[in-house]
Amino acid sequence: MRRVAAVLLGVSCVGESASQKGTSDRGAATPYHAAGEEGSGIAVAVVLDNSGSMGNAAPGDTRPKTDVARAAIATMLDATEGFIRAHPDVPVKVAMLWFASSRHVTTVLPVQAYSPDAVRAALHSIPRPSGGTAIGVALEVAREQLYRAGVFRKHILVVTDGVNTDGPAPDVVAREIWRRSQGGVHLHVVAFDTDPGKFAFLHEVQGDLVGAGSGPALRAGLDEIYQQRILAESATNIERPVAQDTTRPPR
Repeated sequence: MRRVAAVLLGVSCVGESASQKGTSDRGAATPYHAAGEEGSGIAVAVVLDNSGSMGNAAPGDTRPKTDVARAAIATMLDATEGFIRAHPDVPVKVAMLWFASSRHVTTVLPVQAYSPDAVRAALHSIPRPSGGTAIGVALEVAREQLYRAGVFRKHILVVTDGVNTDGPAPDVVAREIWRRSQGGVHLHVVAFDTDPGKFAFLHEVQGDLVGAGSGPALRAGLDEIYQQRILAESATNIERPVAQDTTRPPR
């Protein structure tokens, strides 16, 4: 597993098409506005690539990449329970979506307080992989979920094995999210069985990218991002306004 300075990452309502959400205000320079009052806490939108190539066998594994990824995401989120026990006053909210083509970006778990049963049900509901790869649209939909969460700290976490083939380019969308959120939305990506260099532009938005060439590397990469970056940093800075976090140097 190798680490690269970069970013990306994570979801809308079941059956909701991205062509109906997340595109009307693209290109505007005004800051995003939350759906309601925001307080301390963490919101994570987990975004899973479900394009046709995710149906291929994972390197060193007989299972399809989508099965390996779903199991790794479930294991990653298991760490939330320990975090909540240690920080009972810090809400942790999770959204989950899958994407293929731009008409198949679907929220299977609208943003809500973490529940292991809800997470597993959402992962189980994801259909078999097919279609193209609309990373940019998925980022837009995930960002919308985060602004409904009611918390300051917002993260998008993407697992993908390819490059954008449909809809707006992810570099354009990532820059817009960074600019209009004023650095308040942090982007992370795990490049699973694909060249992380394809996402090199993401250093501009101070995100995180981990390359994972196998199932074990994917699990390790997700744990690194979730436990060491999202949960650990939020626990130590939970009362600090997110705008003060935007000066951290690219990694």
